[in-house]
Amino acid sequence: MAKKESTTSTSSGFFASLKAFIVDERTCFALGLVLLLCTLYLLLSMVSFFFTGDIDQSIVNASWYQLGEHSKDIQNWTGARGAFLAEIFINRWFGLASFAMLWFLFVVAFRLMKVKIMALWKAFLFSALFLIWFSLFFAFFFAPFFENSFINLGGEHGAYASDFLKANIGIPGTFFLLLGTGLLFAIFAFSQTVPFLRGLFHRKPKVDVPIAAEMDTDVEVETVDPDALSVKIGDEIVPPEWVIMDADENVEEDVIEADDELTEPVPLSTIPVETVSVHEENISGDMVETESVDATENDDSAIYDPLAEQGPYDPKADLGEYKYPTVDLLKDYGTPTETVTKEEQIANQQRIITTLKHYGIGIKKIYETIGPTITLYEIVPEDGVRISKIRNLEADIMLSLAATGIRIIAPIPGKGTIGIEVPNSHPRIVSMFATIGSKKFQESTYDLPIALGRTITNEVFMFDLCKMPHVLVAGATGQGKSVGLNAIITSLLYKKHPSELKFVLVDPKKVEFNIYADIEKHFLAKLPDGEEPVITDTSKVVQTLNSLCKEMDQRYDLLKIAHVRNIKEYNERFISRKLNPNKGHKFLPYIVVIVDEFGDLIMTAGKEVEMPIARIAQLARAVGIHMILATQRPSVNIITGVIKANFPARIAFKVSAMVDSKTILDGSGAQQLVGKGDLLFSQGNDATRVQCAFVDTPEVENIVHFISEQRGYPSAFELPEPDFTEGEGDVTSVDMTRRDEKFEEAARFVVATQQGSVSMIQRKFEVGFNRAARIMDQLEAAGIVGAASGSKPRQVLIHTEYELEQMLHNF
Repeated sequence: MAKKESTTSTSSGFFASLKAFIVDERTCFALGLVLLLCTLYLLLSMVSFFFTGDIDQSIVNASWYQLGEHSKDIQNWTGARGAFLAEIFINRWFGLASFAMLWFLFVVAFRLMKVKIMALWKAFLFSALFLIWFSLFFAFFFAPFFENSFINLGGEHGAYASDFLKANIGIPGTFFLLLGTGLLFAIFAFSQTVPFLRGLFHRKPKVDVPIAAEMDTDVEVETVDPDALSVKIGDEIVPPEWVIMDADENVEEDVIEADDELTEPVPLSTIPVETVSVHEENISGDMVETESVDATENDDSAIYDPLAEQGPYDPKADLGEYKYPTVDLLKDYGTPTETVTKEEQIANQQRIITTLKHYGIGIKKIYETIGPTITLYEIVPEDGVRISKIRNLEADIMLSLAATGIRIIAPIPGKGTIGIEVPNSHPRIVSMFATIGSKKFQESTYDLPIALGRTITNEVFMFDLCKMPHVLVAGATGQGKSVGLNAIITSLLYKKHPSELKFVLVDPKKVEFNIYADIEKHFLAKLPDGEEPVITDTSKVVQTLNSLCKEMDQRYDLLKIAHVRNIKEYNERFISRKLNPNKGHKFLPYIVVIVDEFGDLIMTAGKEVEMPIARIAQLARAVGIHMILATQRPSVNIITGVIKANFPARIAFKVSAMVDSKTILDGSGAQQLVGKGDLLFSQGNDATRVQCAFVDTPEVENIVHFISEQRGYPSAFELPEPDFTEGEGDVTSVDMTRRDEKFEEAARFVVATQQGSVSMIQRKFEVGFNRAARIMDQLEAAGIVGAASGSKPRQVLIHTEYELEQMLHNF
């Protein structure tokens, strides 16, 4: 039996390793590269076929195995095998249409190398239709003219299909079939096909609509320069927009004197008319009629007119065809089974009653509420029982129930009962499928709705991020913190349009949020020069946070000008066209900043990260910028007082010690959770126990793929360029002609020790901080040390004293 189990585990391990090898990014890239080279080889062989196919045809008609005997006589650029493949693809298969097959192979090759040209299903569909249609097209129209040629334009497929259709529906029927299918394909493939076809059957005639005016004046066009037409009235040449033309007569060639009543020019834009028709004189002296010009086309007031009867502004119009993710992208775990049997419930009740009786505590009533992970037993003690006495019996009750851990809530807020939470022996999964598909989430009217999971009473637990307004997430490794962040992002993706929401994802681990990189042009925001959509570099994190502070200040300026208090009122006014875009107003999307492994950022960047986060947490709520911080180390040096004061909403997964629970929740309880998504949610009041919804990586990939396949914006949402503070990152202003006296000594010291910091220079040469900082800026400008990276020492770029001496000699 043991031998059989060993064999089974070995085979399963082999298949798991094989699967991991196949889905590995390097394997996919290598396969894509091989496929690309093979496709290029086929392309070259087919191109060469047009020049050498006549000579090679008698040879390639032999079998694949006999080609080696005549390889020296083959003229095709790709040799005997390439000539044979070209003969197969062009003459025996689909003719010239075979090139469409190569396009599909190109798309597949680049997709394997993570380069997206177009959707695979579109590439396959287009290639298949091109193959079939053009093969028949060339065989029907051109094959009779190339009967004696070595090239079969439609291939054997086209010739067979053409003969079959001619025999059944005749030549006219085949023609109409080709025409109809070609038009149908063009209509669904190209958006301009329908307007073009309509234009063929319905052309608008040119109609002159003269301008109504109060004077009878004939106007002659003096010049034919299209950029600056001048009009002659009498002996005076005036701009054309000052001219008012007769409503009943067209403009004539004769020049007459202007009416004496015209005392001052009247701008054309003041006349409420639709179009203007002007006659020009061409070089030969003939009159040429110009096209009608819309009088409002170049009028600046037409760009924004609050009094015009326009509909409300639609921020979703740019991506009007965007489709929200569907629930079927998530995995359905089926109907939940019963986690606690009736016998187990009764047994636990008896154990609790018996244990409490041993210590002299009587119970009036006990009843239970079964949740997905735990069961809540509510007891009503007899009169005169001290609550603290029951709370102190936590360990004894846990021993009698043989449970992994219990939590006593004494008393339950709003009820006259004491709660004892006992883990279920068979917990069930709370799926994201059931949570997102619930009526509560689908009918939610929250601005930023987040469905976190289910409570003990099996109700969907939701909250509005706008009202939090920032969330602090903490939990030990492997307790569900990353799944919780994915659940938050998934909830927002299901409810918000790309024009309404942008994410700033900070991932020092580089692997948690990388899956969302494909929706960069839909939902992500980054710096203008940002290369990666998900921020992983610590220096970029600091710049991004400073950029968010700048974005916050700019938004407050817009709110101040608009005389509103928050982003919701501002966007409502903008949608109703009460704010002028020419004055800098624009629709403002919500920005959600999610920072994973916040503890690592504090360790590497310290105050540089904490200060902008504190600013955003204190001020950014009203302008729609919300922050979610996650850490696995909820210690006081990571979650400082400034952070805690501005993050009223807390999510605590299981932690290892009570002190960590007190840091995150300001109270105990998180250390008693059972893990695997079991969490406590607190918003300043009593904590709510929730089982976090489970969303697996393949489900997130399905959602991201669904969104990325749709048309997005040209680029990610650009944050403003951050302002550099004094002495931060800007060494271009350092004057190297006025180097410090100790510059060369400091350079030799830094190169010798291979460590560069202001404090080292300060201690070594006994100079003040400001002078040491100036020397360090000069070393950076000279290229001896790198840029500052938080509290860590600078990187030394010169590694030998010989290189240093050469550099100093050049100075």
